[in-house]
Amino acid sequence: MRPDAVFFVTGAAHGIGAAFARLAVGRGRRVVLADVDVEAVRALAAALGERAHPLALDVRDEAAWERALDEAWARWGRVDVLVNNAGLLHGGRLLEQSSAQLRHMLDVNLMGVANGLRAAVPRLARQGGGHVVDVGSLAAYLPLKGQAFYSATKHAVRALHHAFALEQAGGPVTFTLVCPAAVDTAMLRQQVGADSNAIAFAGRPLGAEQVAEGIWRAAARRPREILLPAAGGLGARLLGAFPSLLAAVTPRVERAGRAALQRLRERQP
Repeated sequence: MRPDAVFFVTGAAHGIGAAFARLAVGRGRRVVLADVDVEAVRALAAALGERAHPLALDVRDEAAWERALDEAWARWGRVDVLVNNAGLLHGGRLLEQSSAQLRHMLDVNLMGVANGLRAAVPRLARQGGGHVVDVGSLAAYLPLKGQAFYSATKHAVRALHHAFALEQAGGPVTFTLVCPAAVDTAMLRQQVGADSNAIAFAGRPLGAEQVAEGIWRAAARRPREILLPAAGGLGARLLGAFPSLLAAVTPRVERAGRAALQRLRERQP
């Protein structure tokens, strides 16, 4: 990795994106912080100092991607690593969710990644090289009760990522998919009040800083895929490959998740 590398991070105002921005700036790199939450991303950039540059980006908007990348190149003359991190989850089971919620997840989680790849990769290639880190989820392997449509978008992101990487094979741009388990961010905490996604609370969630370290390793070493945690990722791959096994295990995991949720609720003021 270049000692003066420039990262372009989507969903940078909060959660994993903000944690990675702090890590990268702390290690001497420069970061473009892109987010639809303009006020929050500007506040974070101000706290991080001159190595952080905030800008507005709705990843669903193709024209906004072009404007944001123009601004990034104008600011620092290059981008070395695109971190496609923006994503969201609307709680509830499929029959409980509105069409607008499904469309929102599809447009941000999948089309947002596709828009980023289509806008940034040709620029990275023209400058002579670069790396893309797409942030997926272990839900890409493991369809979860209470996360049906979210899991579907993450399955699609994994397919998109690896197929596109094959299309670009032999070129100057390389690709890594990072797939974390549940992460202790606002996206997870907003689900504490509902039982529909209890499974997500069955295990101890990762910290956003742990995922940020995984993204850093992805940029430095450029493997094809990273599962976080590694052991849990292998288990998720196994369960996802055998639907009958998944069906047998799910009730026990859901009970553990409900118990964990109850403990969380009891601790809340």
